[in-house]
Amino acid sequence: MNSDVTIVTKKQTTQPVISLNKRKWLKRIAFYSTISLGALIMIIPFLWMLSTSIKDQGATMTLPPQFIPETITLTNYAQVAESFPIWKFLFNSFFVAVTSTLGQLLLCSMAAYAFSRLHFKGRDTLFLIYLATLMVPMQVTMTPQFILMKYLGWLDTYQGLILPGLFNAFGTFLLRQFFLGIPKSLEEAAFIDGASHFRVFFQIILPLSKPALATLAIFSFMQSWNNFLWPLIIVSNQDLMTLPLGLSILQGRWATDWNLLMAGVVISVIPILAVYLFAQKYFIKGITLSGIK
Repeated sequence: MNSDVTIVTKKQTTQPVISLNKRKWLKRIAFYSTISLGALIMIIPFLWMLSTSIKDQGATMTLPPQFIPETITLTNYAQVAESFPIWKFLFNSFFVAVTSTLGQLLLCSMAAYAFSRLHFKGRDTLFLIYLATLMVPMQVTMTPQFILMKYLGWLDTYQGLILPGLFNAFGTFLLRQFFLGIPKSLEEAAFIDGASHFRVFFQIILPLSKPALATLAIFSFMQSWNNFLWPLIIVSNQDLMTLPLGLSILQGRWATDWNLLMAGVVISVIPILAVYLFAQKYFIKGITLSGIK
């Protein structure tokens, strides 16, 4: 009798454990299936873009569409490089994006340090007002900025392309949230040793904020690299056109060579992928530690 009782109790205890394990496995399968489906949906346009860039002109409009072309050609990339000054556009985009990113990192980090570590009257109110500018769309400020650039004589110049994008309320918010998590005892010890705010900022705060700075650098670089509307308004000289603006030349009024256009788009995507892959570790860590959900 005792042995029967023990057998029954063992069966009763093992069944819930097995059912719980099944539920966990089902949840994991459902979760990873959903994530994989979402990743597939996101990557299909990029794969189609790559597929179109290696097709000849006649294969882009065939029905049914060919995801993997019968004839693979790389002449589209050579033709893009020959048909318009893509290397000049790449240089302009790279120069504008890098300069704008470095400027945003410096100005946003200095503003974030002031809003997070300094104490002055009206600090929080001023920060909320500055943060409220995120709700103002670019189309509202575009005309005043254009008038200001024209008044300063900065039309068709690099400074006209770069300077209006140096001030970023989102970057200030991102870095401020990260700076608030840095222990104040570090800067207090530095102040006791006679350090100034500039020394604390450059030698303590910034070295500890590499994840947040890398995150902001990725956002800033992508925003500047993909910016089309502002260069379209401020630049009319082809020597100063950025790559997104230069690629619009490939789109004709009545017809478009989609294989050439997709080849140019693939070229424009490569630098962004390189920047993201280089700073991916810091990007994920910066998003996690800065308090953005």
